[in-house]
Amino acid sequence: MSSPIKDVSDTAFWIAHHRRLESERSDALFHDPFAAKLAGERGRKISEAMPSSRVVAWTVALRTRIIDEFLQFAIESGVDTVLSLGAGLDARPYRMKLPPSLHWIEADYPQILDYKETQLQADQPCCHLERVKIDLADRERRRELFARINVQAHGILVLTEGLIPYLDNDQVASLADDLLATRQVRFWIVDYFSAEALEYRRRRGPVRAMQNAPFKFAPGDWFDFFKRHGWQMKDVRYFTEEAERLGRGFPASWGLRLLMAASRLWLSQERRKAMGRYAGYVLLERAAAR
Repeated sequence: MSSPIKDVSDTAFWIAHHRRLESERSDALFHDPFAAKLAGERGRKISEAMPSSRVVAWTVALRTRIIDEFLQFAIESGVDTVLSLGAGLDARPYRMKLPPSLHWIEADYPQILDYKETQLQADQPCCHLERVKIDLADRERRRELFARINVQAHGILVLTEGLIPYLDNDQVASLADDLLATRQVRFWIVDYFSAEALEYRRRRGPVRAMQNAPFKFAPGDWFDFFKRHGWQMKDVRYFTEEAERLGRGFPASWGLRLLMAASRLWLSQERRKAMGRYAGYVLLERAAAR
């Protein structure tokens, strides 16, 4: 069976569809009135063809809420520019309550931003929005973009929602180095997956479904990798812990829930804690910031 994901850009439609579904819930963790028009039929069809839809819906809801809160913290801390790399079909500049003076820059492939512009042409963003059509793998152009923004900004937050897992270790290292060289970058929001989670993903079915957009980033010690490139943890939110805080339990079958409950009887406290921290999002800051 062929994969419904033809390339990495297709994941943007898939995730937008899940933002649409979350927004329709009575207990929604956020509301995105633009997700439906952005996801379209393409997003729905991809979602229906993918395995583990309930789990993906759960993680999308949590990650969106986590990133929203990280963004609010950064803005309150004096950030005046958001640089969204691999922006996809994110509608935060339209749906969030943002300062009108905030400069939001979306950088992504031309085809995805062209589509986005068409779908949202009748809508107005809440802040100053700029779109940059770019292949972020082109390091020379990427550095030129960073240098231009660095001159204009007084404090930058970089958002890489759902981007880092699709890059290999060398690509992430070069991006980390380039962002560190951009002196006005204060914070960076990054996907976190534990080494155990990545190994599980490698062995299980999702890899087949994602064969045209595989996860590549496998740094081993995730936090040490970024520390070696000048970045340290400012805050971390793990999905399982956030789900408990927000009252959004893991969407497991009754059998799996029973197994998970039983496992607590024989697993050590340290092991249970590690299992609850398999994935989430991290707000990084410069290692020199402290």
